[in-house]
Amino acid sequence: MNTSVQEVAARLASGMERIMVGSDRLTRGLSIALLARGHVLIEGVPGTGKTLAVRALSVLLGLTFRRIAFTPDLMPSDVVGTTIFNPQTAEFSTRTGPIFANVVLADEVNRTPPKTQSALLEAMEEARITIDGVSYPLPQPFLLCATQNPIEYEGTYPLPEAQLDRFTIKVETTYPLEREELELFARAAAGFDARALESSSILPVTDAAEVLEAQAAVRRVHLSDAVRDYAYRIVVATRAHPRLTLGASPRAGIALLTAAQAEAAIQGRDFATPDDVKDVAEFVIPHRLIVAPDAEIEGVSAGDVLREILAAVAVPRA
Repeated sequence: MNTSVQEVAARLASGMERIMVGSDRLTRGLSIALLARGHVLIEGVPGTGKTLAVRALSVLLGLTFRRIAFTPDLMPSDVVGTTIFNPQTAEFSTRTGPIFANVVLADEVNRTPPKTQSALLEAMEEARITIDGVSYPLPQPFLLCATQNPIEYEGTYPLPEAQLDRFTIKVETTYPLEREELELFARAAAGFDARALESSSILPVTDAAEVLEAQAAVRRVHLSDAVRDYAYRIVVATRAHPRLTLGASPRAGIALLTAAQAEAAIQGRDFATPDDVKDVAEFVIPHRLIVAPDAEIEGVSAGDVLREILAAVAVPRA
């Protein structure tokens, strides 16, 4: 049994509760992405705790953290690094960028043009960066968390489909419930300062070695033929759906299975079930789909289509 994974996830969830209010879904998405060796996209209006959640996670992990503000004038070299000529030695040296950290926050990633957004592709897919033809491995574990405002907001650029497909998980943040927001106010009145997490009493609950061990345990979670077939039928159904112009890719299917493995391990099991696949599909699939224009005008969302598909595809007994 993957009790170590369950324990790590429980410690992270408990730590996040001390910092965040009403963030169970966001914490779950972050945990699945971390344990599945994936990356997470967090979308929501300003002020709903997107940046705080990632900062809190990095503090609890005890890993190196870098925040990159994705502004319209940000260049790819500002993210990955560049080579610098030293006139005194007449030699070039490499200066690595802020992407070289265990937990990287690409803050408001959709406020920078696609050219700079694409600087993240190699890091997300291969966990390395190439600078002037030389490849440099990124620290392990490596988790990229990107935040974005809804695309309807002024000054935003839609993320390319190829980049969206590399985010294992997408989580949307919303305004808190009344009791949750009142709890936030109470914590602030009691002296909690979200800007000073690193100097607060919040301590790491794990370390890099334990996270890597947990990630390896997740990949050992058994996936039966029935579970793999169920994931495949969900993915294929998106490609044939009349209300979609773009369905889920094979990468999406793999992400669906690895996320299901992480979910099973978090629950303390060494085997994944079809219900695990169904439970994580809402995190993994919708952001990879493109709704047909006529359906979008009718108010149909990618999440609506996925729920329709999940209701139509029979869940196997496994």
